[in-house]
Amino acid sequence: MKAALLREVGQPLSIENVEIAQPTSREVLIKTKAVGLCRSDLHFLDGTYPHPLPCILGHEAAGIVEAIGDDVKDVKVGDHVVTFLAPHCGSCEHCDRGALTLCQDPSTKRSANDVSRLSQNGEALPTFLNISAFAEKILVHENGCVAIDKAMPFDRAALLGCAVITGSGAIIRESRVKKGDSVAVIGAGGIGLSAINAAKIAGAQTIIAIDPLPQKLELAKTMGATHCYDAKADNLAKTIVADTGGGVHHAIEAVGRTETTELAWNITRRGGQATILGMIAPGQSFSIHGPTLLQAKTIKGSLMGGSVFKEDMPVLADHYLSGKLHLDDVIAERITLEEINEGFDKLRHSENARSVIIFE
Repeated sequence: MKAALLREVGQPLSIENVEIAQPTSREVLIKTKAVGLCRSDLHFLDGTYPHPLPCILGHEAAGIVEAIGDDVKDVKVGDHVVTFLAPHCGSCEHCDRGALTLCQDPSTKRSANDVSRLSQNGEALPTFLNISAFAEKILVHENGCVAIDKAMPFDRAALLGCAVITGSGAIIRESRVKKGDSVAVIGAGGIGLSAINAAKIAGAQTIIAIDPLPQKLELAKTMGATHCYDAKADNLAKTIVADTGGGVHHAIEAVGRTETTELAWNITRRGGQATILGMIAPGQSFSIHGPTLLQAKTIKGSLMGGSVFKEDMPVLADHYLSGKLHLDDVIAERITLEEINEGFDKLRHSENARSVIIFE
């Protein structure tokens, strides 16, 4: 099958032929139909985060189940599915506590003694984020995918697997936004826009979008933002605190920078919560002014919005099909696998909310 391989950090991906194994116990083989280009992929492509090379990046995908291994219960051949990068075992400490995205049990992966899920010319390839989606087929643990309504278009379904479930999870699962609350979202990319949309669905009264690009702020308005601020404006935190009468109940950081993390904390009101979704680079840290801890507000890290994937994903698909979840405008362009490097160049310069690869 064709796949886009990362062979050297900072260099373009190369389109090559690779081999994929057949599913064994609790595994699902998926024919890829659509994959989103996510900033998380870019972090590994540009070397901000390390990963064994060569590898196939990509983790935000949708497709059709082509084959299943023994003991697979939740999906069948022909199902339309969305993938999820954090499969859960269902029995470890984290799973027992309901924190499924934190599961790291090795049972969801193949062991070192097993045949690799991916290979090239007999040499094993590491699987990226349990998925490796920039390829014509994907092989995952059954808890790394979920069936959705077949009426859901594949390009929009792919976005559900990362951007949408992370942004919406931050609102619904992590922040538990209630009707009448105020929410500020820093970063109007795919994740931030999804958080804005989810805040509207949750009934938030004030929804603030913060981004340096006017075109993204305009898009944020279509997703539900009631107020927009230029991220480069002087004294931004003080302005927002003044305009909101003390800050927002919930601040969502969807960029992954120290300064935006500090901004999220500083615009959160007394007793509120700042939820950090972005991937801050290794070695970097942020500062909190000590006395602000007396305001009894909380800062919380999050992985995939703390989502319960198999419960949340079908609901999100239903929200799209019922017109509550606005994904049509989030996709800036649909490209082929061969155009992947051009798509990442645009993402580097923050030109697009989402580019989506379409597989025929």
